[in-house]
Amino acid sequence: MELAKAPDHVLISLFVAVRKRLNRIARFLISVSVTLLGLLALTFFIGRMLPIDPVLAVVGDQADQTTYDMMYRKLGLDQPLYMQFWNYIVSVAQLDFGVGTFSGRNVSEDIARVFPATLELASVALLVGIVLGIPFGVLAAVFRGSLFDHVTRLVGLIGYSTPIFWLGLMGLLVFYGELGWLAGPGRIDGFYIDIVEPVTGMMLIDAPLAGEWDIFYNAVDHIILPASVLGLTALAYISRMTRSLMLDQLNQEYIVTARVKGLSRRQIVWRHAFRNTAVPLVTVIALSYGFLLEGAVLTETVFAWPGFGQYLVNALLQGDMNAVLGCTLLIGVIFIALNQISDLLYRSLDPRTRQ
Repeated sequence: MELAKAPDHVLISLFVAVRKRLNRIARFLISVSVTLLGLLALTFFIGRMLPIDPVLAVVGDQADQTTYDMMYRKLGLDQPLYMQFWNYIVSVAQLDFGVGTFSGRNVSEDIARVFPATLELASVALLVGIVLGIPFGVLAAVFRGSLFDHVTRLVGLIGYSTPIFWLGLMGLLVFYGELGWLAGPGRIDGFYIDIVEPVTGMMLIDAPLAGEWDIFYNAVDHIILPASVLGLTALAYISRMTRSLMLDQLNQEYIVTARVKGLSRRQIVWRHAFRNTAVPLVTVIALSYGFLLEGAVLTETVFAWPGFGQYLVNALLQGDMNAVLGCTLLIGVIFIALNQISDLLYRSLDPRTRQ
């Protein structure tokens, strides 16, 4: 009744606003669908061109021709490529990602089992990058040209240029093999496996929930080294971008005005300059998190970390295309979700972007 009594111009404005919102949602859904479809298509057809026989991955190289032909038809490989891809898209639309040829389980079940370990590792690595990278970048910009600035840039250069597998091996050699300060490969020691009932799949959360503090401390001991190695790449990127953003803000006219007003350096740096870098830093951190989740492959391989990256590597080596396509789709969804989250944080931190 109240809507019917509203003036015509109010109703028109409301209609226009709703239509714009629906158009934005429709464009977003179309963009996401096209992106994921293209990602799946590229991975699917490249996978079919690899010199790996998925039938042999299932039946083994000792199977007779009859068994081989039967599995060949069962996997749908006797159909044209476009039909194989169409059948896979139909299955994905029904949230069926197929069965892993190596594990014999549904791909979604395998990913749900291994992904929390990668999420835990990447989250701790991102925490390392944020806690160290942002202060280092801010101070490097404030004391530009100083010894601290040069050291920060050197650390960033090392994080960018040094192969992560080499850093992992050197870390194991020094801190585990020689000094014995930290635990070695694996997520926890062998005699702690299967004691904690998985709730979230993340040992740093599940162990305290179960009251198993010995396992928690053991998990912390195991995650420090791989998270530090992986976090070095996030630290390098975040500190470099923070320094660049802060230098740009410190050269703005409002900083000169703040100095004229007699504000302290701490107020100028943290309350004014850094606040204006928070908005673009959100995107930097979101992208860093996406790359950590995707790029944990080598770290997990070096440290025998039973996560998503190691699962993807094994799937590639065994020609398990269902698993590879499922992992590819998840990576695409992660980056899209992180971009959307960063956009929402953008709007909450900067009211100007809401218009």
